[in-house]
Amino acid sequence: MPTFPGMDIEGAGAIVSGGASGLGEATVRRLAAGGAAVTIVDLNTDRGEALAKELGGPTKFVKVDVSNVEQVAEAVAMAGEDFPLRIDVNCAGKGGTVGVIREDGTPHDFGHLMDMININLVGAFNMLSHSAAAMAQNEPLEDGERGVVINVASTSATEGQVGYAAYSAAKAGLVGLTLPAARDLADVGIRVNTISPGSMGTPMFARASDQVRAGLIAQIPFPKRSAHPDEFAHLVVAIIENRYINGETIRFDAGKRVNSPSPA
Repeated sequence: MPTFPGMDIEGAGAIVSGGASGLGEATVRRLAAGGAAVTIVDLNTDRGEALAKELGGPTKFVKVDVSNVEQVAEAVAMAGEDFPLRIDVNCAGKGGTVGVIREDGTPHDFGHLMDMININLVGAFNMLSHSAAAMAQNEPLEDGERGVVINVASTSATEGQVGYAAYSAAKAGLVGLTLPAARDLADVGIRVNTISPGSMGTPMFARASDQVRAGLIAQIPFPKRSAHPDEFAHLVVAIIENRYINGETIRFDAGKRVNSPSPA
């Protein structure tokens, strides 16, 4: 069987923002099982510390607001203490719906807009930038690779629904960031990719009403269900291990295309 060069997760330092629950937790578990030294970044101290204790070994937790430059810098430094930092997966995000104008005709809540941008876009950029600066100091692997960054957008980046203008704009920013960031970092051997998930079986999805969840599932061709977080984590690992995947935004939605104005 032919083989191809790929990054080895074992012996790599990894940092996962939003790593205490949902997609981030599933990613942390996959990377830790593969032998990486994982730093969990999240605001949920209870869940983050419990997960780090459960996984043991070099897994650690640090409470971080990803929109805070100083906190991100400290977390990235910690992530390279055991093994060279080579993996950054940015799952931290915030959802929520607010219309462009409210029912009474007043403007959109500006604070909501800034929350969406600061957490979903600025936070991911902070993690990307600081992680890349650390990775650039690594000894190169085969093909000169030094690291890989994976951001998490959403199918709402291109198919945003009613009430999702701010969220969709922030996630679209991540999609727009992917290729130029990959080109910026090509000379130092750092790949940048983005995953755009559709309906995921996460706590955020579970909080939606039965009617909304059923409507979203009905739009999925096959398999007719939400994705398991571990299926997402499996894709993360595939991207890490396949060096030729670079500058890509990968839809992860089982062929779903939103065709109604229902919130997604």
